[in-house]
Amino acid sequence: MKKKKVDVSNVICYIVLILISLIWLFPFFCLIMQSFRSYNEAGGGMVNYLFPKKFSFDSYAFLFSGESKFLRWYGNTLIIATFVSIFQTIVVICVSYALSRLRFRGRKGLMNFWLVLGMFPGFLTMICLYFLLKQMGLTQAGAIPGLILISVASSGMGYYVCKGYFDTIPKSLDEAAIIDGATRAQILVQMIIPLSKPIIIYTALVAFMAPWCDYIFASYVAFGMSDSYNVAVAMQRWVWTQDYQGYFTRFCAGGILVAVPVTALFMSLQKYYVEGVTGGSVKG
Repeated sequence: MKKKKVDVSNVICYIVLILISLIWLFPFFCLIMQSFRSYNEAGGGMVNYLFPKKFSFDSYAFLFSGESKFLRWYGNTLIIATFVSIFQTIVVICVSYALSRLRFRGRKGLMNFWLVLGMFPGFLTMICLYFLLKQMGLTQAGAIPGLILISVASSGMGYYVCKGYFDTIPKSLDEAAIIDGATRAQILVQMIIPLSKPIIIYTALVAFMAPWCDYIFASYVAFGMSDSYNVAVAMQRWVWTQDYQGYFTRFCAGGILVAVPVTALFMSLQKYYVEGVTGGSVKG
């Protein structure tokens, strides 16, 4: 009897999870279907709206044609996300290692200060950051290095998860290496980093995702300079045009191409991502 109750509850749970998954995936399904709709095709009725009368690659062809700057925008986004992912990961690893392994005056006060400072939204500094970047020539035409600088400059405050992972690595390894004459830099590079693959991948993925999906700061810094737009800003400008119906299909096609690299990264590195989150959640 007890086993039957367990089986019934499992079935109910699976049904609920399947329904939630279908609801969650439905917008993505609509996005894919609309991306294959012809530029001039108008929807009529629910079935015709969801499924194109004739599948067309016009929207995708437009993205790669000379009429569109999509490849430039895509390249801008890829450049920003790649550099931010690399430099931010390096900064976070160095800060996390120092806070996890070293003991110095003001350490706890600094950690608490960063923790409190991180609770304030970044939007509060938008005006200040814009004028600072403008004085350095890192707005509009120089928006790409400016956005990289914004993302990397304060990345050290995101040490929480990485530090928690480093705290799980026995400090006896450091002590043994120091006795053998190793420096702190050698311990980090040759010992800690090889043992911290999951958290490094997690940090890099999170760092890559932020600029890849950024709209507010990107539109603010690159204001009025279309060559410096990332895909989020550029595609949002498309749906502002008077030809909303036509550009909406191109917007959907661009959204699919933007989602491909991120989805591929998460699918291939999912194992390390989960290990990094769970390992870094340990309190240090």
